[in-house]
Amino acid sequence: MQLKTVILCGGYGTRIREVSENLPKPMIPVGDRPILWHIMKYYAHFGHTHFVLCLGYKSEVIKNYFLQYGTVPADVRLTLGQDPPALHRQKTDEDGWDIALAETGLNAMTGARVKRIQSYIGTDEHFMLTYGDGVGDVDLDALLAFHLEHGRIATVTGVHPPGRFGELDYDATSKQVSGFNEKPQVSGGRINGGFFIFKRAFFDFLNDQEDLVLEQEPIRALVEAGELRVFEHDGFWQPMDTSREYGLLNDMYHKNQAPWKKW
Repeated sequence: MQLKTVILCGGYGTRIREVSENLPKPMIPVGDRPILWHIMKYYAHFGHTHFVLCLGYKSEVIKNYFLQYGTVPADVRLTLGQDPPALHRQKTDEDGWDIALAETGLNAMTGARVKRIQSYIGTDEHFMLTYGDGVGDVDLDALLAFHLEHGRIATVTGVHPPGRFGELDYDATSKQVSGFNEKPQVSGGRINGGFFIFKRAFFDFLNDQEDLVLEQEPIRALVEAGELRVFEHDGFWQPMDTSREYGLLNDMYHKNQAPWKKW
């Protein structure tokens, strides 16, 4: 079962500006490719090759990357005498990816960005969603099977890294979430690792107001309705929020010790 994958790519990335002020955070490289490419490549490994990118800050950088994909840094042949000249680019392993580059606003928060791409989901009953600045080795097949089995509106992946993300309180047996504390000062247990799956009914919990934060009112409303379950992930997960984390991910990649590299 192939699902569309929505990736949040519009934030300013203020905590990692020391790495690059000229790139949106999803375009900061791990190895020779943007971290966004790594995320998409990981989803594609599991057969999910339809992407909706929620763009905002420096959206033109992301658009230009994909519009020029396969021509930079590859060899290029041109057939002159036509208007425009016929371009013959090299084939890539990513040929066939379907990518919607959606302008979701320069200052929109995450909830508003997701609401604004509703039309790209169409009539699909389910869709995936993740952040454009972190990687992991989450078993997406098992995640999808879990989501379909419990039948609720939403699934969030719960991970174990240091706590500055959304901490999850949930029943260990039923997996029903009873509390969602976004970015607590002190955290224990599992936290929000992204890698969400939603039913399209989730759009009813969203609105187009620019200040709507996905991880606040909408997720808390799901919690109150008993419609959020957690998929437990005990493997690797790492965001890239700081220069230290940028260095960590690049070091892992260059040493061929990148758990998310399945290709």
